[in-house]
Amino acid sequence: FAMTPRLCLCLLALLLPALVPAPRPPRTDWVSCRSLSRSLSQLLGEIEEPHGVLKDIRLDEEAPDEDWPPRIRCSDACDPSTLDTNNTRCLRRILQGLQHYRDLLDSDVFSSHRQPKLQRALEQLLALVQQEHGRLPRRPPAPSPPWAQALLQHQALERLQSFTAIMSRVFTHSAS
Repeated sequence: FAMTPRLCLCLLALLLPALVPAPRPPRTDWVSCRSLSRSLSQLLGEIEEPHGVLKDIRLDEEAPDEDWPPRIRCSDACDPSTLDTNNTRCLRRILQGLQHYRDLLDSDVFSSHRQPKLQRALEQLLALVQQEHGRLPRRPPAPSPPWAQALLQHQALERLQSFTAIMSRVFTHSAS
């Protein structure tokens, strides 16, 4: 069996990709994520509620979507033992949540009470998480009637605070 130069080149072209390691995707900077999520938590704690009377009022949704707004659930594998081996599903859920709340803060719901510090903190966290997991399709919030905006703001900030508390625990564990 004689090898011709052409056959050698073909074999080399086939084997070369297997011999050269593929570039690794960027790793999540857990320490920076932990720091930014703590800052976000602190900012949320400092927000003055413009409509304090809304604290105990809830707005029922006609047909709630079980998966929206994004919430970190047990099925997202954000528990410490799973995070140590495979954090992809958990980070995708966090990415979904960060994008949702960033879009919500930029929507008409917050047109009368913009939150630039919160928006900046969300953008910084998004940039870190997106390095590894890319952008997800946007799902902008539906326009809201002016009469409901104060209640929707309150509800969104409350949910963001809960989301941030769990997200901070994830980043704190992973940064250790």
